[in-house]
Amino acid sequence: MELIDAFETAFKEWDRLVHEVGERQWDDPTPCSDWNVRDLVNHLVGEHLWAPHLLNGETLAEVGDRFDGDVVGDAPVAAWEEAGSASHSAFHRKGALRGSVHVTGGKTPASEYGWQMTTDLAVHGWDLAQGIGVRSRMPDELADAVHDHIAPQAGSWHESGIFDPPVPVPDDAVPQDRLVALLGRHP
Repeated sequence: MELIDAFETAFKEWDRLVHEVGERQWDDPTPCSDWNVRDLVNHLVGEHLWAPHLLNGETLAEVGDRFDGDVVGDAPVAAWEEAGSASHSAFHRKGALRGSVHVTGGKTPASEYGWQMTTDLAVHGWDLAQGIGVRSRMPDELADAVHDHIAPQAGSWHESGIFDPPVPVPDDAVPQDRLVALLGRHP
């Protein structure tokens, strides 16, 4: 699966799930122990607010702290729609995934940044589905593509505390379960 196709697939599923959050579910827990449903959506909204700026070549210093803290206010769905729309356009801009972008660890290839954002959408989409009690519809092709891309670096992510250690799954586990287990979730 090509990066832009993986991004598009993960984006659509995340968007579907955000629109399924019930009015009384924003404070419900998610598999991310530090985040409830609202916090999780806030995290992704923040990430997608950054994307157009980073893909346009801005540095972290140029973007500054404008997307720190609560970026969803009293309207998390509307905040996602606005941030998601701008991010979606930025990722689909011709040439957007060529070159490099500035991230916390320094400059990284824009394509690697694209995979990181795709991973966040896919895995946090699963987290959101769990938090609101609906079925995640992550296609096998997406789960396999994300898993294959992140597996080589997952060990360093565990060591740095970004994700919990992997959870064992049976050899015949579906691709979605293999992916989320790799990043410390219990499918």
